[in-house]
Amino acid sequence: MSKRSLSILGATGSIGKSTLDLIRRNRDAWDVVALTANCQAAELAALAREFDAKVAVVADESCLADLRDALAGSGIEAQCGPASLIEAASRPVDLTVAAIVGCAGLAPTMAAIEQGRSVALANKESLVSAGDILTAAVKRSGATLLPTDSEHNAIFQCLAGNELADVRWITLTASGGPFRCWSTDQLASATREQALKHPNWDMGAKITVDSATMMNKGLEFIEAHYLFPVGLDRLRIVVHPQSIIHSMVEYRDGSTLAQLGPSDMRVPIASCLSWPERMDTPCAPLDLPAVGQLTFEAPDESRFPATRLAREAIQAGGAAPAILNAANEVAVAAFLAGQITFTNVALTVARVLDAGNLPPGPRCVEEVLEIDSEGRRRASAILEMS
Repeated sequence: MSKRSLSILGATGSIGKSTLDLIRRNRDAWDVVALTANCQAAELAALAREFDAKVAVVADESCLADLRDALAGSGIEAQCGPASLIEAASRPVDLTVAAIVGCAGLAPTMAAIEQGRSVALANKESLVSAGDILTAAVKRSGATLLPTDSEHNAIFQCLAGNELADVRWITLTASGGPFRCWSTDQLASATREQALKHPNWDMGAKITVDSATMMNKGLEFIEAHYLFPVGLDRLRIVVHPQSIIHSMVEYRDGSTLAQLGPSDMRVPIASCLSWPERMDTPCAPLDLPAVGQLTFEAPDESRFPATRLAREAIQAGGAAPAILNAANEVAVAAFLAGQITFTNVALTVARVLDAGNLPPGPRCVEEVLEIDSEGRRRASAILEMS
């Protein structure tokens, strides 16, 4: 590949670190422009120095002094706050990796999209909460949206050279998480430590809990609806415990294409970094004889209702997906803090949605953020009464 410019929004998170690991192995191919983090000033500064970034930004303004101290004498700009995140995301680069977790990543992601370049999207909340707004911005700006989630990247690869009109089914695969075989009674007593022990993937705490509740797959279902508009009736979820097949596309002639690979996020990230070409990765080759067998199950929505809640939210449309996402973030944070049980995560989301009287659907980023705040307020109120 010829040398390309790159910015990473969320450089100290799991996606950011995996991206930088690949960049480190292909250092001469990349010119790193902007790196951002929430508040990890020392880590962000070390990365900015290593990759000779032009600017480093912390979202938390209280961390600016530490960032400046850590970057003293380097010539790298140190900035802070939401406006600086947006400014960094607006700098012209060939590829922006949008990996800020939560709705905090929406405005910077939109700013990157408005530049009309390529955006590797790892922030699922942007699509879930603002799918119509984001996809309209992509169309308006001419940007290329490259999905970084392993499932959506798999679909993206399986669709290459084909028409959406020829698709019969898009199948998202789910590992089932650490509690796939647990009974309802066992789930009620699941601990934080148990939920964070994913059998296949190494991810951040929030997304790991989402995998355990299956909400991660529900959010990915909503994402797929916007990324690959074949209709909700042609999207489905299958539990695949080995996490070898990352998703599948079945065509009207009966052919099914599947993308297989190790449970390593560097594979889909490399696909985005090198698109439309390929690049080397340090990932071990897939050894199917060692895997032995691939198995599949239907999701159990009685034990794991999150996928049903997500499907119903996108069917309802309007503000429902954003409210679902906001309520889930509050509930997951409460579970991680030891305030509620594991099963109360999905129950809290359900209660927020069942309360009805949802605000109208958002028309701009500001309205998305207002709806997100309202969803958080409603979820917090329900938790206070629990």
